[in-house]
Amino acid sequence: MAEPSLTAARLRELFHYDPETGVFTRIVKTSPFTRIGEPAGSTGHVSGYVHLKVDRRMYKAHRLAVLYMTGQWPTACVDHIDMVRSNNRWGNLRQATAAENNRHVHARSNNKSGFKGVCWHKPSQRYMAQTSLNGVHHYLGVYATPEEASAAYQQFAAKHFGEFNGNA
Repeated sequence: MAEPSLTAARLRELFHYDPETGVFTRIVKTSPFTRIGEPAGSTGHVSGYVHLKVDRRMYKAHRLAVLYMTGQWPTACVDHIDMVRSNNRWGNLRQATAAENNRHVHARSNNKSGFKGVCWHKPSQRYMAQTSLNGVHHYLGVYATPEEASAAYQQFAAKHFGEFNGNA
């Protein structure tokens, strides 16, 4: 991902980042509508991420936190450990590959079973656990209850996905 020319030095000229709270605060008045000392950023975006405008360009705050703290743009995705997209505390952020970041998610909102990796298997009239790893589909069995299927998925995820298993 090609990052813009915004540098850590420029970011630090305009904002203070508190690693304990994850909040950026303005230290320079950049427009008639902003005040020094006020929190910067907005969660009004549908994605749930905090966005900040810096030099007329929008950025995701979690990526800016990495730039601010390390002096470098993140080389990969930035993952929220607790899966709360607006929680930009430094201890809650970690760099991850795209695959790791994609695995570390909650069950989709349209998931009727209520469990990640579990769906209804109509032919057997049971709940099926399944996932993919490195582009390979893994069938984990069919079970009488969604909880049993979820346990099979969670066991596989803990073994193969490690800290990015999404069972936070």
